[in-house]
Amino acid sequence: MINYSVYMMVPTYSKDETPKAYAKNQVSEIWTLEKFAKHISDHNGVYSRGTVKGVISDMCECLVEQLLNGRKIQLGELGTFGVSISCEGAESIEKFTAKNIKSVNILFTPGVDFENLRSRAEFAPVASRAAQVATLKAEKAGETTVDLEAAKGGSSSSTGGSENTDSTGGNGGNSETDDPLA
Repeated sequence: MINYSVYMMVPTYSKDETPKAYAKNQVSEIWTLEKFAKHISDHNGVYSRGTVKGVISDMCECLVEQLLNGRKIQLGELGTFGVSISCEGAESIEKFTAKNIKSVNILFTPGVDFENLRSRAEFAPVASRAAQVATLKAEKAGETTVDLEAAKGGSSSSTGGSENTDSTGGNGGNSETDDPLA
């Protein structure tokens, strides 16, 4: 189940200044490699958590090694990994050197297991992280009402305010609601 909250915001790519409603998913939990390896080993029962963790760790190390050797790695249903480079332009081909290359970027093309996840996903609307935190704080303080605009750091305006969020559905750094899952 993918939980999501809806926010009023103006897209950065839009020239239209009218806020529109957009959904942002909420991460319910962050799994470590250890926890993910245990989950995989619990599904199979054949390989221990340590074996699975070792294979995943070795795969990551080997993947980096081969990408840096200019190879593209196709991992079946998972997908394909490759690299691209970002660089500054030079005045001519003769003046271009490796110093013009500024970064190496990882490219991932999802495989068949990741095609059309939308058709397999289920969604549940939930309150924003800021509203959840404000509600919990009010409950602990014995209050019976919550000022959502104040919790979101917005003001009462005709657009209904907007929440300061990042692309992961977080709260934009409000120290009272900082949460790695936000």
